[in-house]
Amino acid sequence: MTLEELKQLNLANVGGWPVVAKLGAMSLIAALILLAAYMLDWRGQWDDLNRHKAQELELRDKYLKTKAMAINLESYKRQLADINREFGALLKQLPNRQEMTALLTDINRAGLGRGLQFELFKPAAQETLTEFYAELPVTVKVTGDYHDIGAFASDVGRLSRIVLLSDLKVTSDKNVLTLETTAKTFRYLDEDEVAAQQKAARDKKAKEQKK
Repeated sequence: MTLEELKQLNLANVGGWPVVAKLGAMSLIAALILLAAYMLDWRGQWDDLNRHKAQELELRDKYLKTKAMAINLESYKRQLADINREFGALLKQLPNRQEMTALLTDINRAGLGRGLQFELFKPAAQETLTEFYAELPVTVKVTGDYHDIGAFASDVGRLSRIVLLSDLKVTSDKNVLTLETTAKTFRYLDEDEVAAQQKAARDKKAKEQKK
């Protein structure tokens, strides 16, 4: 229809409009109804639908992860048992508080047994505590020849308890070598000490959360 024909349409006599005009009017009314429905109702439902779809994907992902863990539960249990055994084996290599003195004596004997002269053997005044073990550095200074000092380091490495030699410094004066090092020794904490460390960690975390 032309613009002139549209101007001649009588709104009071819609029934007398041409078919094309009726179809156009019906299409316009339908479009307006759909637009109003979307704005007033469907848009909220569409948003809800998208939100529920996102929740469905999240729950499905969580379900698949949980299912995978359930399928591999026995494997996880075996891994945990292996870890506990390995941890127990490592823990046995750490002395307790009463055995710490014997460990320091073993280090001293390792040097004396190789004919080294101790110029300094000084345990730190205070241990460094972690959640499960304590570290005690010992400042060591010994003199001797090359082979004896090397054998001493090897003997310390073969002790039944864990001892780490760090910050090694070797100086030479004619045929005599001087080794300065820090021998780090470790011991496991008893139950009371572990409980105290865990409480201190919880208190620290609680204070940080309050800030």
